[in-house]
Amino acid sequence: MSDPGPVVTLRSEALTLEVLPELGASVLNLRATSGRPVLRPVALADVHKSSNCASFTLLPYSNRIRGARFTFGGEDVVLQPNTGGGLAQHGDVRNRPWQLEAQSEAHLRATFDSRAFADMNWPWAFTAAVEYRLHGPHLDTTVTLTNADTRPMPAGLGLHPYFARQVGGGPDPTLEVGAELIYDTGADLLPTGAARPLQVAEDYRQPRAVGPRQIDAAYTAWDGTARLDWGGRALVLTADNVYSHLVVFTAPDGSLALEPVSHATDAFNLAARGVGGVDLRVLAPGQTLAGTVRFTLEGDWTAEEPQG
Repeated sequence: MSDPGPVVTLRSEALTLEVLPELGASVLNLRATSGRPVLRPVALADVHKSSNCASFTLLPYSNRIRGARFTFGGEDVVLQPNTGGGLAQHGDVRNRPWQLEAQSEAHLRATFDSRAFADMNWPWAFTAAVEYRLHGPHLDTTVTLTNADTRPMPAGLGLHPYFARQVGGGPDPTLEVGAELIYDTGADLLPTGAARPLQVAEDYRQPRAVGPRQIDAAYTAWDGTARLDWGGRALVLTADNVYSHLVVFTAPDGSLALEPVSHATDAFNLAARGVGGVDLRVLAPGQTLAGTVRFTLEGDWTAEEPQG
């Protein structure tokens, strides 16, 4: 996709949010009113797909599916791969236009209907909605997924925000994640089995700096909270219980992705193997899966970087 479409801007006393309804209702930028980036800063001219944005929505499943296929209800489900490695990744709504249904100074609601697209890479019909609401120091993002088919549908949802770690050469934040389990992965970074207890190097239940280490890991037994702390300021992520997993990813551009998701990576294939705890949801016709994630600013978010 070459044209991300118009930018819709929301404002509160603490935050400014820019959204691209024509590109998956993705977030272009989230900044404090001082101008300091909360999510990684993105120039509109650099956006050609949702992966270039500051955050995008994962529907009707999150993360990667091995071989772009799985078994469900005794049938083989074959998707079109959308990665160089032959995987199906991040669902199929993030680069498609959404319908802007409601907008005010600090609120936006956009909707999506898979039946409007003949080339949808998902064999079940579904509808979805995303709502962004700014209030005080908070951004609340609510995602809703509804099975619009006549058959039961495996389902999942998530968000993929990239947080700005360092601005203007400032300090790296400490990371705190209230999770107790993690998945072992193979060379393809897909889970090999059930989640296991954390080793010391993987444990962020006590805050510590990410530093130069590279992370691409899915955590579970998660209490729904994560925190980035720069000393004089902090950002807190809180997620509803439906988001039982958190993917932590140190992106090549230096940002940090903290992705609240409703199931394990490749949950469809893991569940078919009988692996427990992966939280694959199955929606009956007409049934809905929904959850809210909140980002909260704490401390001093003025534009000048504190010196350490």
